[in-house]
Amino acid sequence: MPRFEPLPRTVRLLLLARVVNRLGAFSLPFLTALICADHGASLTTAGLVSAAFGLATIPSRLAGGGLADRIGRRTTIVLGLCGCAVAQLAIAASASLTWAVAGAVLLGLAFELYEPPSQAIIGESVPERQRVRAFSLFSAALAAGGMGAGLLAALLGRWDLRLLFVTDAATCLACALLIRLALPHDRPAPRGADRDFTVVRPLRDRALLSVLATGTAYALINQQTVMTLPLALVRQGLPAADAGLLFTAGAVTTVLAQPLVRLPWVARLTRSVALALAHLLLAAGLTGYALARDLPALLVSTAVWSLGDLLVMGRVYALVTDLAPSGGSGRYLAVFGTSWGIAATLAPVLGTQLLARAGTTTLWSTMAALCLLFAALHLRATPPSPRLGRRLDLRLGFRLGLRNAAKSVRRRAPDAL
Repeated sequence: MPRFEPLPRTVRLLLLARVVNRLGAFSLPFLTALICADHGASLTTAGLVSAAFGLATIPSRLAGGGLADRIGRRTTIVLGLCGCAVAQLAIAASASLTWAVAGAVLLGLAFELYEPPSQAIIGESVPERQRVRAFSLFSAALAAGGMGAGLLAALLGRWDLRLLFVTDAATCLACALLIRLALPHDRPAPRGADRDFTVVRPLRDRALLSVLATGTAYALINQQTVMTLPLALVRQGLPAADAGLLFTAGAVTTVLAQPLVRLPWVARLTRSVALALAHLLLAAGLTGYALARDLPALLVSTAVWSLGDLLVMGRVYALVTDLAPSGGSGRYLAVFGTSWGIAATLAPVLGTQLLARAGTTTLWSTMAALCLLFAALHLRATPPSPRLGRRLDLRLGFRLGLRNAAKSVRRRAPDAL
């Protein structure tokens, strides 16, 4: 078997579409600025609107998983992208704060419909040995698009903030058209699909709930490096705009470090060891944030924790895909994805309170300590490979079958005599 196997065409097209969509996904960080500047809202009101958006993404993610398994992956992706475009245009055209808030909530309800079906397509289109690499490339596609998005935001935002939302809507529609034309048609649901649909119960899967708990904790820490970092830089006497350079450094690291995922010794790591190593890298990077006092040191720290992010994103989504039963990967990925909605709602509150009461050193030291704790938890609690479990179950069932057959033969032997 060759060391390098090309990904299926469907996955490559999906990655391209993700880059196109990500190029325009720069309007959301400017939502609060638009509400304050154009509608005269206070910072508290703008924060509540952002929290409402975060809450709306939770049912959006769950609906995306259900629709992906019910009506098809491609249809759900196109529906979500078109919904995002409508919401973005509504925000851009809003003449009052009420309409802007309604557009933000609508955007949240459509925002996550895309994720579960796109992740399910990746998980189902590649063999198990390629899933970690495929999901790592999915993260790299986001990072690559994000680098261009920052430049576009800097250019268009100088003219009019509303133009950002119009451009974002255009890229959503372009991505939807690409998905509609390039991806294969959704397969019709087999007979009995409605009955099978009710059998898949992700919230009753203890292994998935364990991954969801650790995933939510990871997302909360990850969001601190996005939402709280600009404020932390100001507290350290650095410009908040330096956060853009750190975000770019993280994206560049994610893209350039992709070959590391294919290294033989990395590929041989068990899930628990890989996730523990990832959280150790996160802890090292966040400790660097706590100790650094200048931009070069912060850039190095960003590169370190970005390597940890790379390991987490590839492994954890492959794990959730493996845990899902046949026909249920969309719903499993959707339930796991709610961790990001929870984090988007709680992270700004927790981060700002910790920053205001204890300062930057305590903020990043606390996040690093949590990463060390979760590294230990992964070594003890991360589920093993479901495929290994299925092989063990088959072996046990075969042995029990042989044992029962032997007992039956012994019982019938006297009758035969």
